Amino acid sequence: MSEALSIGIVCFPSLGGSGIVATELGVGLSRRGHRVHVIASAPPSRTLPAQERLFFHEVALSSDPVLEHSPYALTLAASLVDVVNAHRLDLIHVHYAVPHSTSAYLARQILAAAAPRIVTTLHGTDVTHVGSDPSLRAVTRFAVAQSDGITVPSEFLRQAAFRMLDLPAGLPIEVIPNFVDTEHFTPAPERDRSRFDEVFAAADGEAADQGSPVLFHVSSFRAVKRVTDLIDVLAGVRQHLPARLMLVGDGPERARSMQRARELDVAKSVCHVGARADFVDFLKHADAFLLSSESESFGVAALEALSCGVPVVAYRVGGLPEVVTPEVGRLVEPYDIAALTAATLDVITHAERREALGRAARAHVESRFRCEPTLLRYEALYRRVLSAARKGVT
Repeated sequence: MSEALSIGIVCFPSLGGSGIVATELGVGLSRRGHRVHVIASAPPSRTLPAQERLFFHEVALSSDPVLEHSPYALTLAASLVDVVNAHRLDLIHVHYAVPHSTSAYLARQILAAAAPRIVTTLHGTDVTHVGSDPSLRAVTRFAVAQSDGITVPSEFLRQAAFRMLDLPAGLPIEVIPNFVDTEHFTPAPERDRSRFDEVFAAADGEAADQGSPVLFHVSSFRAVKRVTDLIDVLAGVRQHLPARLMLVGDGPERARSMQRARELDVAKSVCHVGARADFVDFLKHADAFLLSSESESFGVAALEALSCGVPVVAYRVGGLPEVVTPEVGRLVEPYDIAALTAATLDVITHAERREALGRAARAHVESRFRCEPTLLRYEALYRRVLSAARKGVT
């Protein structure tokens, strides 16, 4: 490997896709010999391993009553200045444009000649929802365009970034697909539905459901995830055969999803385990992974399921067709709950088909979405950015 770099990685600490990808990228880069400083408002949901070249810096949020809202963007910028001064970073890689790109740009103005280069990775809703909001679009567009390198995980998001943020034509944006730790997200030697029986029973589950197929979902439970659609799908599936739904994650739509389960009289067949990092121990034994989002730039959760050999059934939105092909799952027209239900039944009621999809899913991930090739692509991008800076190229 070439000379080791000192890299700052800025991310949100939650189980959302951008935080997961940023954290795993930092872990992988540190294992390859780089010094990596993860900077976030709290320790990442997926615990950082103890590694010699991996460090965490917490952004101390202000709670001064004079300020109406916590000035996260400003305190992050100040934290970046402190980390750069203390550790002489070569480059800052920010994940999610709002407000991370803005904070990095402000830190660069403060640091002047001592400033590191900035790479921004757009992840999805920072383009399609937050960043394209008229009240934020101008500052988001400016900060992203000022980055020395820009990446997105899918061709869908690259096109959306130009269109929705009105970025300058010709601005170089590189598509680097997200990746998954295939050693952690791995298929079970033999799927065992009984693994779910105890946790469903502890949640006052329906006793008659024991041993029945399990549908699985992981998300941040925001409105964009349309989690109540999953409850409708479960109810539809249960008109044909017993089935259960395990929900992992937390967020503003959690209560509404459980209310919908009660309305459809399937609450005892739904188990909501909250946000937990060890969900892979259940995921690998599931029959299918359901995703009902109205927008997905890539679908990290879907990729994790595929890596575990679990077929994905989802709406055909955003970048999902670049990840979920017909050989590994089923995509249906957006918001067609009947079609999503039928596709789920198609997968879980034909054992040989389900197993073939699962095998193909694992092979698909191993051939296209492993960690090491992605790390090499980011390293190459970092070195191009730094080389251009040394040559005075803007």
